[in-house]
Amino acid sequence: MAWWPIGSSLFASSEGSGLFIGLAGTGAAGGIAVAGFEWNATYVLLALAWVFVPVYISSGIVTMPEYLGRRFGGERIRTYLAVLSLLLSVFTKISTDLYSGALFVQVCLGWNLYLSTVLMLVVTAFYTIAGGLAAVIYTDTLQTFVMIIGAIILTITAFKKIGGYSKLEHVYSMAVPKKIIPNSTCHLPRQDAMHLFRDAVTGDLPWPGMTLGLTILATWYWCSDQVIVQRSLSAKNMSHVKGASILAAYLKMLPFIFIILPGMISRALYPGLRGLMIAVMMAALMSSLTSIFNSSSTLFTMDIWKKHRTRASERELLLVGRIVTVILVVVSVVWIPILQSANSGQLYVYIQSVTSYLAPPVTAVFTLAVFWTRTNEQGAFWGLMVGLVVGVCRMVLEFAFPPARCGVLDSAPAVLRSVHYLHFAILLCGLTAIVVTIVSLLTPPPSHEQVCNLTWWTLTEEPPREIPLQKQAPAPRVPTLRESPFWSRFCCVNAILLVCVNIFLYAYFA
Repeated sequence: MAWWPIGSSLFASSEGSGLFIGLAGTGAAGGIAVAGFEWNATYVLLALAWVFVPVYISSGIVTMPEYLGRRFGGERIRTYLAVLSLLLSVFTKISTDLYSGALFVQVCLGWNLYLSTVLMLVVTAFYTIAGGLAAVIYTDTLQTFVMIIGAIILTITAFKKIGGYSKLEHVYSMAVPKKIIPNSTCHLPRQDAMHLFRDAVTGDLPWPGMTLGLTILATWYWCSDQVIVQRSLSAKNMSHVKGASILAAYLKMLPFIFIILPGMISRALYPGLRGLMIAVMMAALMSSLTSIFNSSSTLFTMDIWKKHRTRASERELLLVGRIVTVILVVVSVVWIPILQSANSGQLYVYIQSVTSYLAPPVTAVFTLAVFWTRTNEQGAFWGLMVGLVVGVCRMVLEFAFPPARCGVLDSAPAVLRSVHYLHFAILLCGLTAIVVTIVSLLTPPPSHEQVCNLTWWTLTEEPPREIPLQKQAPAPRVPTLRESPFWSRFCCVNAILLVCVNIFLYAYFA
């Protein structure tokens, strides 16, 4: 694939209906700070193209669990990561996209929420079953245009109604919505709504969490999640990988203007354009769900099913992949009622908080696997297990003690309310890294086969000739790490320009 459809697909896959509704909703509830979730992607997308993808290419892998399987040997880490990825797909992707898309249809057309959910599934299933990754990427590209055009028209209309950006702060500060979900903020507009960086302790999105904590979550999502990496591995060469990341990073700057600001305006106004926005929401929903279904079925068939059925035919694998997709959807629909009551009705906060409890250990293990050759299987496994136990404990507490409603005394343990979920992500990632390091140093180092071509420092090592052809890898998706010097420099200059634009935006709105 060329750089532009991959870049569009990276953007469209990350901007599902859950993000559309979630960003606008959190913008309406708390102001512009949520833009940091989008702008932070710039740095991690560049890390994906310049650091992680070269390692994945040199190792010749197809799935992310397969990379850890080769890097560490054994099967338990590979199986665990495949199962965890499927669970995260259910809890933070499929269920939120289905719920938000159905909620949108319910509000616009007055249909029943679950009837709307079934409608979403029927439409999306048609796309997913029809074609593989290439079909999904090209569909994403088309839907990116629909999403951007629809969002531009909505934004222009919204700003015309309130009299421009200069009046937004005043309109927002006076807006108390008529329809409310009882929550801890009593729905009063925040005083710091127009600030990107919030107080480090009392802020709803504290700045240390929005920089370091968010980078940990973003590294998991952009550099080790099957949905994203699978797209980058489909590129023609490394220059196309880099070009795709740069395009996606520029596109990730747009939701601030086209989703978050209209969300803030929506506190006071409800602009029309219902039909067009249904089209935009359907595009967002289908582009993300098709991507998730495609990648989830790949994960299950390649990392779980094929391991136990080594001689499975292509037809069997296709059938199993589709059955798994159906099961994931059913579980996601069952999860929707729990999701509805989570995190004061702010969908985006729910997505990011659940990710904060489950993803940081994976970030720690992938980063150490790529950059520290001494990391071994025992260290990685026990780091993941300790991280899982601590993360699940926090998640159980979160669901057991939802945020207190307006005017009600909060009975949650102090550790829950005093440690923001983004700060918890930093602590969890650090704890996992410490466990991985200690256990790795106390146990034998990895063999040469577990390091050769599998870390940043051993990219170009030649494998020893005595390695049998036993582990003959599937052909790498990108055939070589070599690039044309001109295009390599061109991509680097563009990356520097991108970072400058990003720093300016952070500085201006901080």
